[in-house]
Amino acid sequence: MFARISSLAVPFVLGFCALSVFSAPLANAEISRRQIGNLQCNIDRLSIVSSLGQTITDVKKVASAGASDSSVTDATTTALGGLTSAQQGIATIAKALLTGQTAPADARDQVGQGLQTAQSSLASINSTDSAVTSALSTAQSTLQKAEQAGEGVVANCK
Repeated sequence: MFARISSLAVPFVLGFCALSVFSAPLANAEISRRQIGNLQCNIDRLSIVSSLGQTITDVKKVASAGASDSSVTDATTTALGGLTSAQQGIATIAKALLTGQTAPADARDQVGQGLQTAQSSLASINSTDSAVTSALSTAQSTLQKAEQAGEGVVANCK
């Protein structure tokens, strides 16, 4: 399913970027180029959005598997709050980029803090239930992919 979505989303993103580059005023060419980013930048942007969505799904699976353990439910609730905050930060950045404005640094910090909150919360889960530990391992893996994509955005979207 991700491959199908990616095969549709990547051409759309690239088309949007090309259209934006060609329609940008020359006076704002440097800002537009930086905001739009290169191919790797846009791949990283798409990757963090998709990884974040998958992480939320995976954390909900951890919560479901550990529903009878209050420490698991508390940790997953906090992790989901952090992930939601990260999504809100990404939405703020996307809105700024789509309207030709500079992405606010506060939103970037919000994404980083949200990911850190989720990571800390998931790391605090200590369960002997194999369903919880399996779901937790998957959630931590997808969260790590989101963090790597975020680092890629910071490195490649200049």
